[in-house]
Amino acid sequence: MSATPANPRYSARTAFLLLACTALASCSSLSGISNSGANPINWITPYKVDVIQGNFVSKEQVEQLKAGMTREQVKATLGTPLMASLFHADRWDYVFTLKRQGVEPQSYKYTVFFKNDQLERFEGDAMPSETEFIAKLGNRRKLGDVPVLEATEEQLNKAAEKSKPSSASASVPASMPAGAPAASYPPLESPKQ
Repeated sequence: MSATPANPRYSARTAFLLLACTALASCSSLSGISNSGANPINWITPYKVDVIQGNFVSKEQVEQLKAGMTREQVKATLGTPLMASLFHADRWDYVFTLKRQGVEPQSYKYTVFFKNDQLERFEGDAMPSETEFIAKLGNRRKLGDVPVLEATEEQLNKAAEKSKPSSASASVPASMPAGAPAASYPPLESPKQ
């Protein structure tokens, strides 16, 4: 049994790949280049998923709060609090954090205080409106122009003409020869007895 020699084309490709990897790895050890965008190692970044934690409270929700509301009314307006302590039974904390790749982490906190099971006061960060929050979550990729989703009169007329059956072929499908009897199919379900 004779051993087949290695394909020189693949061994040269492998050697070139190893040489390129070694050169790229050595580039990162040079001072001044390792933290710059010129370093090819910095071009490749792993994907990091957006992390959203807590209860988002919008500016519109905060504007609905009024002193004297019951706990149930506050819960219906702001949602279930993230933190409700046994030691601070008259205080609910709503905390929200947003961590995204390439953006500083954002954190919002809002606290409501109760006295005799009624809302006494509320305070916290300036909350973004719902539209501002959605804009922050927007995708940074530009997908181009959105095509027009309306048909012109000409396109509608063409579609109507294609869907009109001719008078001769209206009763008989095109695949059935002329004069052949129409097929009869059994019912899909058996009749109830």
